[in-house]
Formats: sequence, structure tokens, C-alpha cells
Amino acid sequence: MARAPGMSARLKLTFSYAGIVMLAGSLLIAVAWIFALRWLPDHDPPKPSPGQMTAMPAPGSGANPAILILGPSRSDLMRGFAPAAAVALAFLLLLGLVGGWFLAGRMLAPLTRITDATRLAATGSLAHRIELEGRTDEFRELADTFDTMLARLEAHVAEQQRFASNASHELRTPLAITQSLLDAARNDAERDTDRLIDRLHVVNTRAIDLTEALLLLSRANQRSFAREEADLSLMAEEATETLLPLAERHDLLIETSCAVAPAIGSLALLLQLATNLVHNAIVHNLPGKGSEGTTSGQGMIWVSTGIRGDDVELSVENTGDKLAPELVATLTEPFQRGTERVHTDHAGVGLGLAIVDSITRAHDGALTLTPRPGGGLRVTVRLPLPAPYRTPTADASETRYVPTALRLARIGPSHPSSPT
Repeated sequence: MARAPGMSARLKLTFSYAGIVMLAGSLLIAVAWIFALRWLPDHDPPKPSPGQMTAMPAPGSGANPAILILGPSRSDLMRGFAPAAAVALAFLLLLGLVGGWFLAGRMLAPLTRITDATRLAATGSLAHRIELEGRTDEFRELADTFDTMLARLEAHVAEQQRFASNASHELRTPLAITQSLLDAARNDAERDTDRLIDRLHVVNTRAIDLTEALLLLSRANQRSFAREEADLSLMAEEATETLLPLAERHDLLIETSCAVAPAIGSLALLLQLATNLVHNAIVHNLPGKGSEGTTSGQGMIWVSTGIRGDDVELSVENTGDKLAPELVATLTEPFQRGTERVHTDHAGVGLGLAIVDSITRAHDGALTLTPRPGGGLRVTVRLPLPAPYRTPTADASETRYVPTALRLARIGPSHPSSPT
């Protein structure tokens, strides 16, 4: 918005300093003036006659001398004090202006550095930091806050650029495959049409799943959803029931221990969160039955919910390959897949845990990924417990159960979107 040019902050502070100095000097001079007037007569003393000025008693005559004491009057004070006061005020004005200019410049120097950093950030340079020296004060707090904002903004921009690049690559893959299949069908008139349609259907389904996952991730990041009363135990049970056939095909056992876990949030997003966690635990588990009917071990999945302290907790733990902590730390990034964890079937599009992380943060919660010593992964989601269910005397180290039943409409025969 265009604005008319105004006085600079340094000039305003200079005039303010000079005004304060002038005011203090004027008050001091006024006090001195009033104090002096109190001891002076309000009229000029009578002038002595020539005889009074010269007549003095002879020494030793015993006569009392007539002593006439003459002092300054108010008119004398006006003639002597007023010019000196004017000179003093002029000096104070000059001192206030000059000293105020330098003091204002010194005080506003940190603000100048912050303004320069802001201009650099406005041009797209987010790597610059103010790094203001000195002890903590208002300017130091402002500079540190601005540095923190720049760091977070730089990380966010880098993440968005990386996400856009990865999303473009992932979306280009099914389109390129589709184009290749169509070109091959055009050049080969005798090609099996049914087989071509089946392959195009698979590729198109993967593209649809990826697009829906991207839309869901965007929705979670924007927090554009209505919040209502929910129960994570119902979400976990429904996700387990929905994915039970997939677990049976992988020859996996699922154990559930779901206590009441009230929360506030989006029913659809929380169900998607639970579905993604159970789905990942299934497809990234121990290998199921092979082509010869042999197994390398019975895979297990443990799903539990409950209240711990002032949080509700959803935990999904599974057996599987041993995971390095460095790999686990990257699993919540979009399109990041551990090469040793991706199987040929139901490998997803690399957004499963990224969506879980976004949904968790959108509900002001925390996501924790911990590799199991024997192999596999433990994923824990903790969301804030609604205020009506909090007890001040609860021990945060123990799991509490809320006896009060929640009025929650069961999500009726739902078909959550394909886990990603």
C-alpha cells in the first residue's frame, strides 16, 4: 500500500530526546527563578541621599553609625538572570539535538540490521541470519525470533521443493508407462488387448492412489477439517478389521489391545492414520508363504490404544527386517522408502508415514518411530487428551482408562482410501 513519506524513527527519537532535555532544563531554571524571587523584595529599595552615603561617625565618638544595606531587586534579577537562562536553554537544545541524534542512531542500529535481513529475505535469500551480538533485550529477542523464522522458512521451502520434485517424478512414472503401452499397442496390431487393458488398469489405479494421497496430505497440512469427538480405539479396530484379509494373505497374526482413547479431530483423517499404520505393519513385515509354501517365521502385529498421562496413545508394532536408526529417521519424509523394506506387493507410493505424520501434527500430536531390537518397527502416535477427561492426580507413567462411555457414531461400513 502506497503511503506518504514521513519522518524517520531516528529523527523522531532525536526530537524526543531534545524535547525531554529542554523540558528538564526549563523546569530547573523555573525552580531557580522562583527560589530567587522568594528572597528578593517586590519593589526597588529607596535610593540613599548624598549625606547618607558619605556621613560616617568618627572613630571613638561613641555615636551609632547609620548603616544602609543595599541589595539586588527583581528588576536586577530580570536583567542578569534572563539572558543567562536563555543561553543555557539554547545550549541544552543544541546538546539535546546532537546527543539525541547519536543516541538514536546507536539504539536503532540493531533495527537497521533486522531491516536489512528482512529485505534480503524478501528477495528470496533465506540463508542470511542476523546473529545479533550482546545481552538479551527487546532487539536481541526480535533478532533471534527472526532468525528462527528464517531457519524454519528455509527448511519448509527446501522441503516443498523436494516434495514437488519427488511428486513430479512419481506422477511421471505411471504416465510414461501408459504412454509406452499405448505406443506398443499402436505399433503391434496383434497385441493381446485384454492384457494391455489389465496393465493400463493397474498403472491407472496407482496414479489415482498417488493423486488421492497427495490431496490427503495437502488437506492434513492445511488443517482444513472439522473437529469432533472421536475414539482412537474404534479407529484402530476398524482399520484392523478392514485389513485383516490382507494380513491373512501375508500369513500374519494381529493382536489388538484397545482401551478407550478419546480425542478431538477429524474422524476420516484419524481413520486414515490408523489404516496407514496397520497397512504399513502388514506389507513391511516378515515374508509370508513363498511359492513352495514355506515361511521364514510367523509375522506378528500388535495394535494397542489407551490413555497415558495427558495424552491418548495409538501404538502399532510389527516384526520385520532390522532397521538402522538413520533409515528410520527418514521414513516420515514423502516418497522416502527403505530399500530393504519395500516388497513387491502393496508397496504403496511412499506417502504412508508422511501422511500419518501430517495428520498427527494437524491434531497437535507427536509421532515416534522406534526400531525393534529383533527387527521391525514400533510406531506411536500421541494426541492431546480432551480436557474433560484429564485428572490432575493422574500419574503420567501409568495408563489410565476412562470409564465414561463416549457418544460416538460408529463410522458405518466405511471403505477408507487405499493405504499409501
